[in-house]
Amino acid sequence: MALAVALLTGASALSAGQQGAAAGTPGAYAFDEDAPRVEGALSTADAVRLETGRTYRSTLPASGPVHYSLELDDTSNVYVAATAAPPDGGGAAVVDGVKVAVQDGDGRSCDVDTTTFGAAASPHPVAASAAREISPRRSLCKDAGTYYVIVERADPDGKGASPDAWELELTTVSEPRPARAGATTAPDAWNSAPPEPVTGKARRRAGGAGFTEATPLAGGVWRDDIRPGQTLFYKVPVGWGRQFNATAELGSSSSGGTGFVPAALDLDLYNPVRGHVADIGIGYDGRQKSGSLSPLPPVAYANRHAPRSQVAAMRFAGSYYLVAHLTEKVADDFGDGPVPLTLRVGVSGTPQEGPGYAGEPMPPDVFAAGEQDREAVADGRGAGPAGNGGTAMTALAVGGIGTGSALLVGLGVWTAVARRRTGSPGR
Repeated sequence: MALAVALLTGASALSAGQQGAAAGTPGAYAFDEDAPRVEGALSTADAVRLETGRTYRSTLPASGPVHYSLELDDTSNVYVAATAAPPDGGGAAVVDGVKVAVQDGDGRSCDVDTTTFGAAASPHPVAASAAREISPRRSLCKDAGTYYVIVERADPDGKGASPDAWELELTTVSEPRPARAGATTAPDAWNSAPPEPVTGKARRRAGGAGFTEATPLAGGVWRDDIRPGQTLFYKVPVGWGRQFNATAELGSSSSGGTGFVPAALDLDLYNPVRGHVADIGIGYDGRQKSGSLSPLPPVAYANRHAPRSQVAAMRFAGSYYLVAHLTEKVADDFGDGPVPLTLRVGVSGTPQEGPGYAGEPMPPDVFAAGEQDREAVADGRGAGPAGNGGTAMTALAVGGIGTGSALLVGLGVWTAVARRRTGSPGR
């Protein structure tokens, strides 16, 4: 019934988090409202257990690590992401951010990942993801048992770093082993030529204020406004075999101000487990500026075997997240009013079957398009214009990604930001 009403009225029902972002509220991050709060422990001996497939709220102190625990089997890959949300008005060091690690019971590292604020040194939500991955390439962390998640600030003592505690959102995802053996090396070749820019009339879409409030998008041209200090979240369901590209444009300023802000816009792409894929930074002098994400490979299970982190991160089908942040420094030269933001999202490639998992991922829909996204596509909130690089957002169910799961393909994805990041190539 709700879908029918939306179709008849053309209404675009936004959640509370999305409404806040659409209204131009800088800084505020929309946490998962259903996430229980847990406290990180100072020692592994007191670590609270996290269940796979769940989202949690926690707090990251200004210095020192906090610990959580996991009870894992010996067959599934498990990914843990920490999204840190610094408070409004705080400082930011260039190499500060969030660091997350997974270790076994003997203190040996399974994986570690760090995401920082980057050259703009503007505080905003940042996410890092680490994994317990069972792979022929890894000799450790294959056994069932207790594992530990360690989260800390990347550089709390850096120049300009915030002295305050940060709020955390923790997500845990399990990925079953494939039902049948597949390729053990990454694809040898893929089309890495720069794509043709997506053209057509831009359609309005207000970005969300967090990962759980991310606004669904499709291939096409999208228009929004972003204020200094604000971070906007979008998501695009992307199927196996699909290759995507994107360009971000900042429109000219109407404030009459002058100056130049390097890395004014940070645009990041995260995969379905909030692992960082790629990024781009765009400087701004009040005139229109644009930047495009480097070509990325089609989504493929075997990409995880690639040495390059950007290729390895394209290992899942599901919703990919586009996170745009406009540095607070833009307000110094051009005022605190909104700056026009245009996103040109393209998708190409032939849809393919997934790996055929031997069990159910947790959460069950993490590697597929959820029902809410399908409804958003159907009622026009996620539908892109036809034309160069666009797609009609056709819902094509492809089996073989796990019991009770279906994959929505034919959807495009997009780009990212100038944010320095270190970690294993698998993210």
